[in-house]
Amino acid sequence: MEKIIVTGGLGFIGSNLINILKHKYFIINIDKVSYASNFKNIDLNIKNYKFYKQDINNKIFIKNILEKYKPSIIFNLAAETHVDRSIDRPKSFIDSNILGVFNLLESIRNYKKKIKLIHVSTDEVYGDIKENYKSKEEDAYKPSSPYSASKASGDLLIKSYIRTYKIPAIITNCCNNFGPNQYPEKLIPTIIYNILNKKPIPIYGTGKNIREWIYVVDHCHALIKIAEKGVIGENYNIGSGTILNNIQVAEKIILNFKKITH
Repeated sequence: MEKIIVTGGLGFIGSNLINILKHKYFIINIDKVSYASNFKNIDLNIKNYKFYKQDINNKIFIKNILEKYKPSIIFNLAAETHVDRSIDRPKSFIDSNILGVFNLLESIRNYKKKIKLIHVSTDEVYGDIKENYKSKEEDAYKPSSPYSASKASGDLLIKSYIRTYKIPAIITNCCNNFGPNQYPEKLIPTIIYNILNKKPIPIYGTGKNIREWIYVVDHCHALIKIAEKGVIGENYNIGSGTILNNIQVAEKIILNFKKITH
């Protein structure tokens, strides 16, 4: 079977991606097992699956894995992702989202065979978006938090390696995901948890913050399609067109709960 590496595969998006890829590929999951990792996200009885608890900053480990499995694709989802956490503890975001990306790039550059890198980034690299405007791939990066700045830095580093070293890489920038396996601190799981436990729903500020939302499985199918048919060196924005503010999201979830309980 064709072999594929997924970094950060115990996380939210990574685990959903593996649960799709497992039907066609041999999966090597590399995850350092942080607070957002969960072994229950993956069916550990998959025969065509191997898990390694390791940080992508471990150069010797990555080198050995590439030589052992000779993968054709690396999906890089190993990242620190929470904006508030990046404000409190930015160093871990620099380590994972910049230095980790650098190590992967160097490992790919020094490997004898071509490996396609699909780097999963975020739409937050574009900064605050004006109302009724949708970010385009050629838009300038204007990150507004340590998290988005670290992701933007990783993206730019990859772009430089594509141009300088001809690394076969593609960058994807996706809007906000929701769905199974999402870590509870995120907006939608928090709302659901609080409703179930009869607690007030926390809405920051006025609740008018507008976000575009995509179901995580749809995002994963887009990643696979880009890996199979995307143009090397390009970056692709992934969205759904579903744009809601935080109050509207809360109202929709409450409405669905009322339908279920009545």
